Amino acid sequence: MTIFLMTFGLFLVVVVAMASGYLLQRKSLAGSCGGLGELNIDKACDCDKPCEKRQKRLEKEKFWQDNKII
Repeated sequence: MTIFLMTFGLFLVVVVAMASGYLLQRKSLAGSCGGLGELNIDKACDCDKPCEKRQKRLEKEKFWQDNKII
């Protein structure tokens, strides 16, 4: 039972560390291969102009890219 609790505690520490890193960086989640951006595809839909929600997300991403520390 001791080994189980130690293992569970270790996993809990790792999950908390990953979650805090995600919250502190405030980055949007991305796939490991880069997704559609790696294929030079800007958007998945055939719309001439993206919807409001996507425009806001693109503006937010651009802001974070422009204000990166590293």
